[in-house]
Amino acid sequence: MLGRKNTRLTSYNYKTDGYYFVTAVCNFRQNLFFGKETLVEKELRDLQAKTPGVDLDYFVVMPNHIHIIFILHNCTLHLGEVVRRFKAKVSHSFGKNIWQANYYEHVIRNETALTKIREYIQNNPQELLLKFEQFYK
Repeated sequence: MLGRKNTRLTSYNYKTDGYYFVTAVCNFRQNLFFGKETLVEKELRDLQAKTPGVDLDYFVVMPNHIHIIFILHNCTLHLGEVVRRFKAKVSHSFGKNIWQANYYEHVIRNETALTKIREYIQNNPQELLLKFEQFYK
């Protein structure tokens, strides 16, 4: 039996202050957010308001996924717990689990990459695979 691939950095502390790019996808890529973008945004903003040390830099809700740049500053929670809470809040609002297991994350390492990732989120190209090394050139 194959397990899920762990994409986390093994020696990285995900409570470290900084910017984190996260993508979470609906089960089976269903377009569950179509027409419900404001509900998802409300839960994201509520999470921010109720979680000390968590801020939002930029995000966009698409029909079947969400891109978020979280800012952690003196946060007592690690990034995985922040994402878990967000996904739980949205699932509760929908009355069922709507998410694929896990999520994609990237630790943003400098201002140039942050700017390019914001542009990526804004433009949300249809590319299936991000090439993060391009953000650091």
